[in-house]
Amino acid sequence: MKESKTNNRRTFIKQSGLLMAASMMPISGISMSNTSKYKMGLQLFTIRDAMEKDPIGSLKAVKGLGYEDLEIYGYNEKEGSYYGYKAKELKNILDDIGLTVSSGHYGFSEYFEKSDDALKKYVDQCIEGAHALNKSYITWPWLHPEYRTIENFKILADKLNRIGEQVTNADLGFAYHNHGFEFEEQNGQLGYDIIVNQTDSNLVKLQLDLYWAKHSSKSTPAELIAKEPERFVMWHIKDMDKITRDYSELGNGSIDYVSMLSTLDHTGLKFYYLEQGGNFAKDSMQSITDSALYFKKNLKKYL
Repeated sequence: MKESKTNNRRTFIKQSGLLMAASMMPISGISMSNTSKYKMGLQLFTIRDAMEKDPIGSLKAVKGLGYEDLEIYGYNEKEGSYYGYKAKELKNILDDIGLTVSSGHYGFSEYFEKSDDALKKYVDQCIEGAHALNKSYITWPWLHPEYRTIENFKILADKLNRIGEQVTNADLGFAYHNHGFEFEEQNGQLGYDIIVNQTDSNLVKLQLDLYWAKHSSKSTPAELIAKEPERFVMWHIKDMDKITRDYSELGNGSIDYVSMLSTLDHTGLKFYYLEQGGNFAKDSMQSITDSALYFKKNLKKYL
């Protein structure tokens, strides 16, 4: 039986009222369970073997797993390219796939003993590559073993300040990424403390590798962040094998990320990246698949 025009009008008014009321509700009154403040990120070095064989296919697979943002590596400053593609060409590829890039790891350690002019030129090239991809951060990721002395950490701090000023003047952010060696004590001193205390917090931000902090530091990640919360703008999230303490897929290791991510100070955090440097249970692509599934189910709600 057809409804009368009067009943139809009443139904329309009722439904319109409900929609208007919903639109006026505060955000806290609407379920936000599927939203997140941060994009789920991946450090592409995790799948460096796959990227070498098939960059575009690998990036499409990454997107299909739910990753939205990337930290990249492998910039060829002489050609202005990443993974065999000119930076602007890669940007178009990423746009088509639906991925963004927020940070990149660059080969600064190769310039540790080179002239100031050579380092400055290299930084300019990195800036050019970062701008082409519309990145937010340029990151110093590694210090070669032969430079890991207390005196060299002091030299490093000076270099970080100078690079940070150059990068900041180019309207980008600059950060230092830790491993475990910065937490190795040398005559009562830590390289990490020198980096943190002898660099300008406005010019040199920190990318905290949570795995390495758990692996090698006497301080917890929470204690490290608590000293300067605004400075820790990026995190690396990877798990630790329960026996060997090597890398592992998220959820298979010994790090209690539920407790950690639910309590860490997020004040300065802008980006995070899942990562696994090696020790894959099967292969790198399966590992980022397993880690993504675990992260989305158990951890993403905290970020």
